[in-house]
Amino acid sequence: MIEAIVGSTSAERVLMFITARESGYAAEIAKAFSTDLSPIQKQLDRLERDGLLINEKIGRTRLYKYNPRYPFVPELKALIEKSLTMAPEALQETLLYDRRRPRKKDKPL
Repeated sequence: MIEAIVGSTSAERVLMFITARESGYAAEIAKAFSTDLSPIQKQLDRLERDGLLINEKIGRTRLYKYNPRYPFVPELKALIEKSLTMAPEALQETLLYDRRRPRKKDKPL
């Protein structure tokens, strides 16, 4: 949807994921979009090098999020949030539903 603006499909996916969930790591982003890990890692590296994203190392995982000092973050977030509202329903559910803990053993569905 906004790949013409951000330059590539991988960059669009990274920015949509980080906008929806506030942060993310490469394997998590690749899994959400059912894509290869390598292009996602390259885009994360590029966006970090350009100053848009920062990373925080938690154990062996590199967690990426927006750089609060980057001057265009609010405008970029607003643009991506608007594109998220126009995205297919299945993609919105994937990005906005974030279950991190496993379900309790005997808990009914």
